[in-house]
Amino acid sequence: MTEEQIAAFCLQLPGAREDYKWGGVRVFSVAGNKMFALLNAGVSFKVGPELFLGMVDRPGIRPAPYLARAYWVSMAVPCPMGDDELRTLLRQAHQLVVGKLPKIRQVGLRLDSEI
Repeated sequence: MTEEQIAAFCLQLPGAREDYKWGGVRVFSVAGNKMFALLNAGVSFKVGPELFLGMVDRPGIRPAPYLARAYWVSMAVPCPMGDDELRTLLRQAHQLVVGKLPKIRQVGLRLDSEI
């Protein structure tokens, strides 16, 4: 996937919005300011703690600078994985963030088939 395809996919997730921060980094968030993905000369996104170590052991995937302690990974575009796997991981990143919101704010943002 190209950066534009990744951006288009992120924006079609429920409640997702795009913003520019830190000198031009494209930030995808939900519920106002809860980030789930970044585009800046590559893609970074949140993963579950159970996936983090396995992901960063894969070639081309590394801990995201400044965000690794929160289980974020980073990779160059084109990504070292298939498009379907990347879409699944971005969907899961979105749902991980949605799952941390108060229950009242989760309404309409949950994807029934995920997490």
